[in-house]
Amino acid sequence: MNSLVIGVVVWNNADDAIECAASLLAQSLGSVEVVFVDNDSRTECAEQLQSYLAKTNSPRLHYLNTGKNAGTSGGFSAIARWAKDRGYTYVGALNADAVADVGWCKSLIDELETHPEAGIATGTMLSRDGKTIDSTGDFYTTWGLPAPRNRGDTADKAPTEAENIFGATGGGYIARTTLYDMIGHYDEVMFMYYEDVDFSFRAQLAGYTVRYTPKAVAYHKRGASSDTVPGLAIYNTFKNLPILFTKNVPIQLWLTILPRFILGYTLILGNAIVHGKGIPALKGWLMSIVYLPHALRERRRIQSSSTVDADYISDIIVHDIPPDQTGLRKFRRFFIDEG
Repeated sequence: MNSLVIGVVVWNNADDAIECAASLLAQSLGSVEVVFVDNDSRTECAEQLQSYLAKTNSPRLHYLNTGKNAGTSGGFSAIARWAKDRGYTYVGALNADAVADVGWCKSLIDELETHPEAGIATGTMLSRDGKTIDSTGDFYTTWGLPAPRNRGDTADKAPTEAENIFGATGGGYIARTTLYDMIGHYDEVMFMYYEDVDFSFRAQLAGYTVRYTPKAVAYHKRGASSDTVPGLAIYNTFKNLPILFTKNVPIQLWLTILPRFILGYTLILGNAIVHGKGIPALKGWLMSIVYLPHALRERRRIQSSSTVDADYISDIIVHDIPPDQTGLRKFRRFFIDEG
């Protein structure tokens, strides 16, 4: 039986986390273990989790407190270190505000078992009512902007075949623990938003593939965590997009991607200011500059150990604007070659 542990990152949302853990303990793959990765929640949340552990009294259920609010990236890294220290073969995560179908873990493990070149596997994340798609993985574009695949599509539009994709959503995935030895942990500077794209990008540069399987289905309350802190999503978006680009995009692709990224980032920033979100957006932009030395240091490490060429990265990214960036499409005429 495979050695697997799934982390549920918790920050003051014990009710959701307990529902998530219950869905994981009920998996058809009976060896699944679950860790509550508590990002130093309020006392009442931690006590509720501890009460659930005591009541359940399951050897497959564990608790880990990070000692601070480390964001999703810090939570993902904490569970990976916990898993490596205890010799697990596979480690994954599922959003605390999500629940998994009974075959979710088995389907992801089967995908990794049958594709030894793959480092990460993900599936279909639907809205809680099952009607629309939250994500079928992530993609990166020639505009330097990532996005979730199929977001907002009706559930029947989800891909029906397993396939290689650019990236796995951090909302629900399983990875080989050995992958962390090769590429390092999640970037805790990113805190949340696009830290999963960064992790998958680094895996791709290291020669691993990322797999999608339609057999792994989970249901998600999108935004349930970030919506509790106004401006959090905007701040981290503008902080992390330049970090993501600087660390990972091969220099051979900069001539194609960098001008588009600068234009797109500037337009999105302007749109945030116009719509009253300028303070968190500008703070995020300023922090991206503060973290530029970090991004450049990481870039040297990542690019020096890359085992793939720029043509491979060009082949697996999307040569288009993300579907949700409708404003950018008005500026497409400034560019002669989209491909």
